[in-house]
Amino acid sequence: MIIHNISVFIATFISLFLFRKLAKVINLVDTPNERKAHSGTVPLVGGLAIFVVVFSYLYVFPGTLSHSYIYLCCAGFLLIIGVWDDFKDLNFKFRLLIQAMMSLVMMLNAELILVNLGQLFSASEINIPTLGYFLTFIAVIGAINAYNMVDGIDGLLGGMATVTFGAMSMLFFISGHTQLLSFSIVIVIATIPYILMNVGVPFGQRFKVFMGDAGSTVIGFTVVWMLIEGSQGSNKSFSAVTGLWIAAIPIMDALSTILRRIKKGQSPFKPDREHLHHIMMRLGLSSQQALLTICFLALLLSTIGVVAESMHVPNYLMFWSFIVVNLAYFYIMSRIWRITVKIRRFFGITTKLSRKQ
Repeated sequence: MIIHNISVFIATFISLFLFRKLAKVINLVDTPNERKAHSGTVPLVGGLAIFVVVFSYLYVFPGTLSHSYIYLCCAGFLLIIGVWDDFKDLNFKFRLLIQAMMSLVMMLNAELILVNLGQLFSASEINIPTLGYFLTFIAVIGAINAYNMVDGIDGLLGGMATVTFGAMSMLFFISGHTQLLSFSIVIVIATIPYILMNVGVPFGQRFKVFMGDAGSTVIGFTVVWMLIEGSQGSNKSFSAVTGLWIAAIPIMDALSTILRRIKKGQSPFKPDREHLHHIMMRLGLSSQQALLTICFLALLLSTIGVVAESMHVPNYLMFWSFIVVNLAYFYIMSRIWRITVKIRRFFGITTKLSRKQ
């Protein structure tokens, strides 16, 4: 396994450099505009480079997932559509249609459906064989867009993916599911070279790359695929509720953002600058400080989920605790500008909100 992981790490670096050169030739780049203030054009090949390596690994070791070829077809198609979106900026309705189609393929062919929700209200497990299709449909689209929304500052999407798949690795290790463990670790290792190049380490800003919609889409889809595979069936690794905790920050930020936009009478898919990373920078943190703070919060919440699962904390206690945390998050975020003004005045912070990607 060590040799395989080292190979994945090196292969991803090589893939990033190769696709970076190709991106400049075919103009698959991100340019600064009113919402993005990075310097120069940046190749949008992070996700493409990562998942070409991950898909290759899965093709060589198909037994890693129970329905590996179906996953490859779904995720591969989403990757292609994501690259197209990076080129042409596709209409969000078309993207939602594609995501819905892939969720149906996943449910009907791989039979990955959120049927068992665990003990949410009592000692009895809740099973929803029919409603599970609708819940899975929402989970797939929600996860894809949640990880897309979190991609706002350098290193953040990679950091969230690393935390989520890292937490799943721990749960798969504890439960003895070595194949799912190896796949989760491969994704983490393949993501690290991207994070390094995204933040300019060790080659500097000249070799910077962005994840692109292709990457965020496939990351979100892979997260929900692995969470369902790990939380369903007779030999599951963790409860469905634990999945909420190990992907807590993307879920909470997406829910809060969507509800806030709907409350204002805006489209849930309308871009704005009121995500958690924007708030952190409004408080005077640099993008690097915001990155570390958010990753720490994500790690803390995912650790709570992993520890609670290993200690067999009742599902209903973890579920309602997650609801309380979400409500508190939404309350704070809906009043965040008043709160930040008071905090800035108290600490004498005078810097303006950075206009970062």
